[in-house]
Order: sequence, then structure tokens, then C-alpha cells
Amino acid sequence: MTITGLLIFLAIGAVAGWLAGTILKGGGFGLAGNIVIGIIGAMIGGHVFTMMGISTGGLIGSIITATVGAILLIYIIRLIKKV
Repeated sequence: MTITGLLIFLAIGAVAGWLAGTILKGGGFGLAGNIVIGIIGAMIGGHVFTMMGISTGGLIGSIITATVGAILLIYIIRLIKKV
């Protein structure tokens, strides 16, 4: 992976984490938290979209996939914390 690819990967993670945090909690989780949530969300979202047969591509598709995955991640964490 090139430096440019890594920076784009981190930027998508940060945007997706911030969007998920804004949608579910009203704010982000800080830069590092947004990146971690966004990257894990991208893996979850990619897996879920693949299972559903949905193909996403390009920058916007990647952000949408990561955001949906991050929302699922935050929701699951909240369910576990309640127990």
C-alpha cells in the first residue's frame, strides 16, 4: 500500500466514524476513535454488503459502506454494554 492509499484509507475511516457518531450519538469520537470505528466499520460493512450481494465502488461507495458498518458496530457495542 502506498502512502497515498494509506492516507485515503485513514481519511475514509475518519469520515465514516464521524458520520456514524453524529448519526447515533450527536457527535464524533475524536480523530483516533473515528478512524478506528470507521476502519472496523468498513470491514463489517464490506462483509454485510457482500453477503447481501450489494457491490459498492468508488470513494462515495466506500464511505457509505464504512459508515453503515460503523453504525452497526456502535449499535452492537451499545447492546453489549447494556447487558
